[in-house]
Amino acid sequence: MALVNPFVSPTRTFLPLRVSAPPNKGLRWTVYSASFKPSLRSKHATCGATADIKAAPLADSEADGAVLVVPTTEEEVKGEYDWTEEWYPLYLTKNVPEDAPLGLTVFDKQVVLFKDGNGQLHCYEDRCPHRLAKLSEGQLIDGRLECLYHGWQFEGEGKCVKIPQLPADAKIPRTACVKTYEVRDSQGVIWVWMSLKTPPNDSKLPWFENFARPGFRDISTVHELPYDHSILLENLMDPAHIPISHDRTDWTAKRENARPLSFEVTERTDRGFAGWWGAEKDGSRPNFLRFGAPCVLQNNREMVDKNGVTNYFSGLFLCRPTGQGKSMLIVRFGSTRSSSPLAKLFPEWYFHQNASKVFEQDMGFLSSQNEILLKEKVPTKQLYLNLKSSDTWVAEYRKWMDKVGHGMPYHFGHSTISLPKEPAVVEHAPAGLVAGQSASSPAKGGIGTMHAPNLANRYFRHVIHCQGCRTAVKAFQAWKNALSAVAVTLVGLAILVSGKQWKAILLASASLCSIGVYACSSAIAMNTTNFVRTHRRL
Repeated sequence: MALVNPFVSPTRTFLPLRVSAPPNKGLRWTVYSASFKPSLRSKHATCGATADIKAAPLADSEADGAVLVVPTTEEEVKGEYDWTEEWYPLYLTKNVPEDAPLGLTVFDKQVVLFKDGNGQLHCYEDRCPHRLAKLSEGQLIDGRLECLYHGWQFEGEGKCVKIPQLPADAKIPRTACVKTYEVRDSQGVIWVWMSLKTPPNDSKLPWFENFARPGFRDISTVHELPYDHSILLENLMDPAHIPISHDRTDWTAKRENARPLSFEVTERTDRGFAGWWGAEKDGSRPNFLRFGAPCVLQNNREMVDKNGVTNYFSGLFLCRPTGQGKSMLIVRFGSTRSSSPLAKLFPEWYFHQNASKVFEQDMGFLSSQNEILLKEKVPTKQLYLNLKSSDTWVAEYRKWMDKVGHGMPYHFGHSTISLPKEPAVVEHAPAGLVAGQSASSPAKGGIGTMHAPNLANRYFRHVIHCQGCRTAVKAFQAWKNALSAVAVTLVGLAILVSGKQWKAILLASASLCSIGVYACSSAIAMNTTNFVRTHRRL
């Protein structure tokens, strides 16, 4: 099935949509009037440079009120919130390695995920109680997690079962154990409950109705990204940028289709918000967006085909905060409608690399946005100019952060902020899946530039987290090496033989092998090389 987003093109026409929307109660908007000028935006309210712009006349305060949006709720009271008492998406189940520990992070908490000898998942704090070495740099021996610093081994609920340096008649200290986190495997995703004090609340574990429907199929990808998860969520709930930033990336995004959008917020609680959106000119809002605490975003749509059959489409985004200026995203696009015969011709890795390209197109904008937010140290209402016709969800999200941000390690809300109290963690060596290989040549800094621990590197951002793409890259590399060897051999034989006919056959065969080498090299590059916009290329 093609990785197609049915929500990104507001100009596409579809058969009638059957939906049921909750009533819009208690919703009001604060708009700027001629007599009201928000003092908090004083240094951004006027820009002298705009005086020379002829195409878009400078709006006065009353006109500003017609286009700028500041959503408010009936109640602005902050509720109790503890970020640890939530389920966070750790990894796709299918990509969890069978024979190695996996180091992951939630905010500033480092954890290690692994499967024991029975295939059961365990999640520990990622540090050995001996001398604080990362357990994710260790190995699995007989289903036990071993720290590779001194060989301490752990199993089950974090109990230490082996210390090689301990005398034979000595007992393992009771305190030689690691903290454990509860995990759940639900609908193909591993979730972790981050609280060590409060028992897991399974009622908070996300469940996605469309993914449980008969015949529903999806394509799932994982991406590690160099900007904060709140900026990532903003980007994902912003349909207005797609025609511009992702112009011609696929057949649904065209810059000439950029136009005003219409939004209706129908739910707003301390657990998130939801509502409908669509193209303003169409007069309808066929897409339903829901954001759920702490970091789950879904965009759903129902379409009735010519036979009266309802097809369900979902775009699901699970955004895990992985530290200051870093995040990991699980993307899942799927539907109950059968994929086109053309889409079935393309391998899954092709859609994965295209998804990587999409995030690379936004990376420069979002990284710089992250940098400015940290530098300015003010709430977003002093920096953003949110439009009603494009940025409603962004405004809603930052207002939600106002309600719960006090219970997070750090946050940037619409009216409030709390800066990080802990210094950012910077990885100086490969970790997790590539640690074992890179350890063989530490003086060279790892296993090559393609595998360098750099979130600007597509291989590190996606391929090492995707079993399918890793397998594809390895296969293409093997074929490239084999075809190169065959091509060299054939050229050598062509030199040695005397018959012209044999020379021609051997050289033609060598040429075909060279074409195969080029094709394999191109496929490897597609999976491992970043997209660069044409005007940025040297």
